[in-house]
Amino acid sequence: MANLLITGGAGFIGGNFVHFWAARHPEDKLIVLDSLTYAGNRATIAGVEQAELVVGDIRDTALVEKLLRNHDVDTLVHFAAESHVDRSISGPDTFVETNVVGTHSLLKAARTAWLDEGSGKPHRFHHISTDEVYGSLEPDDPAFSETTQYRPNSPYAASKAASDHLVRSYHQTFGLEVTSSNCSNNYGPYQHPEKLIPLFLLNALHDKPLPIYGDGMNVRDWLHVEDHCRGIEACLDNGTVGENYNIGGGAELANMAVIDKICALVDEAFAGNEALSSRFPNAPAAKGSPTATLKTFVTDRMGHDRRYAIDETKARAELGYAPSWTFEEGMVQTVEWYLQNEAWWRPLAQRP
Repeated sequence: MANLLITGGAGFIGGNFVHFWAARHPEDKLIVLDSLTYAGNRATIAGVEQAELVVGDIRDTALVEKLLRNHDVDTLVHFAAESHVDRSISGPDTFVETNVVGTHSLLKAARTAWLDEGSGKPHRFHHISTDEVYGSLEPDDPAFSETTQYRPNSPYAASKAASDHLVRSYHQTFGLEVTSSNCSNNYGPYQHPEKLIPLFLLNALHDKPLPIYGDGMNVRDWLHVEDHCRGIEACLDNGTVGENYNIGGGAELANMAVIDKICALVDEAFAGNEALSSRFPNAPAAKGSPTATLKTFVTDRMGHDRRYAIDETKARAELGYAPSWTFEEGMVQTVEWYLQNEAWWRPLAQRP
């Protein structure tokens, strides 16, 4: 039996991890620390009996120390982060506060509880990061590996790069037992409607434009969130302390290909289920028109990285990790989930 502290566990990836871990490790106790900003949602982890939600800020070092001690936590899985690039461009201060200062606060608390005052028992601080820290690739460049030089291009990516270095430093300097993972673009259930796939899906249901940055040919590697959770589990079980691992989905696609898949799946869903036309009467698909008519090209985002790609050789060799979802299967499951869980996303879609 283990006791885990999961930061950001009411968010998208963290919430999926709570469900994943609870199902696979029913004997473990899960303490979820989340400040419930716009991206956090109690409903995401409702019904997970093993999970105790503590509403609080990761920058509150004293609170984190208390949770680590009082719950005899031996594993901290750190998801909590500001993660939307557009928001980092319009308001970078919050990203520095949460992603850099917040991560340092957690590291200080872990050092105090586990090293300075701890019993010396084995522990693990696992830090979740992003492939965006590596910058942008040219079309023929090799995929990002764990030795690729950091070249962050957005305030979001820069803040995550800084947090990665802090985590490494606490291992090298103080001996904190850490691992890190850098993931590609996640998708799946419980993702906030500001992100590409749920945004375009919900816009399609409500006859709103599908805003495509630039020429729509920016390339990303797409990772189903359940595979990401599986990769994190592999890091905790088999990862070498002090090492970082790239976790990818093996689906390198242009944004336009992803958008076309969303449009096709929405059209297929309406064609196969007459009730959807009653629920979403404004959708083009409800009126017999292709969803793709909503595609609208808009001015490209500042500093928009052209291509990301993940080389997951190290994770496959050392962790035994391999993605289990194909992009086709994952997208079908994701669209079906949103169509079946309107009660979850409706309140979020109405927030600013």
